[in-house]
Amino acid sequence: MKPAPFDYYAPRDLGEALDVLAEAGEHGKVLAGGQSLIPLLNMRLAAPERLVDINRIASLEPFEVTPDGVRIGALARHSQVERSEGIAAVQPLLRQALRLVAHPVIRNRGTVVGSLVHADPAAELPAVLALLRGSVRLARAGGVRDVPAGEFFTGPLESALEPGELAVSAHFPRLPERTGSSFVEVARRHGDYALAGVAAVVTVDDDLRVSEARVVCVGVGPVPLTADVSGWCERRPASTVDWAAVARAVQDRTEPEADIHATAEYRRHLVGVLAVRALTEAARHAL
Repeated sequence: MKPAPFDYYAPRDLGEALDVLAEAGEHGKVLAGGQSLIPLLNMRLAAPERLVDINRIASLEPFEVTPDGVRIGALARHSQVERSEGIAAVQPLLRQALRLVAHPVIRNRGTVVGSLVHADPAAELPAVLALLRGSVRLARAGGVRDVPAGEFFTGPLESALEPGELAVSAHFPRLPERTGSSFVEVARRHGDYALAGVAAVVTVDDDLRVSEARVVCVGVGPVPLTADVSGWCERRPASTVDWAAVARAVQDRTEPEADIHATAEYRRHLVGVLAVRALTEAARHAL
């Protein structure tokens, strides 16, 4: 299949790209990695009048490790972020999630920010951003705004990105000291979208008691489902928390839908199993 006709633009700087997008409005699309967009174009599920290829804008490529976290530019590839020891030291959950994303050939081209904008509720990176309470920086001709993860994902394949805007970076905050993380999922084949997945972060205090625990579930709702389960841990030592009971609390909050791949009941069951696994592993890393 072939895409519908469109005008192609390849700007060399951010200002030029924003001007083209402003003029195109809702009829413009941005090409970065293209791993989601190109299939949509070929199947004519998307038919923009203007395609803005941002791959020549050098300022969008880098990522930066700072004392408060990691800022990833719009052209940073999955594989670059996955392999960065500096990023893994500050935010290990990114590497844990990226190893589950598709296959190496996809990760070599796909971009972290592009995955966030695509906003697939079964994808790993939107879940990571939501769990870490990160944000996405959106630029348009004349201004920039930072949108928190809790406001960025608005529905299946829908985000707060408005016509004429470009997602230029995403910020993933650093976790507190004595915090562990984990991302686990079940897919029909490795690299496929998950039938269900759970990521967790667990923080312990100086007495090794759980001071905070949070999870996010993928594949069981229209957006990543986050839950703060700190209260269920009752500030008990991490080794004595009933993680199965905590997982049931997470499970009860999900309202998955059935499809050709799995029933709603099976997805809910998976959430419970995966939540125990993710919380237990995150607690072990925290210790």
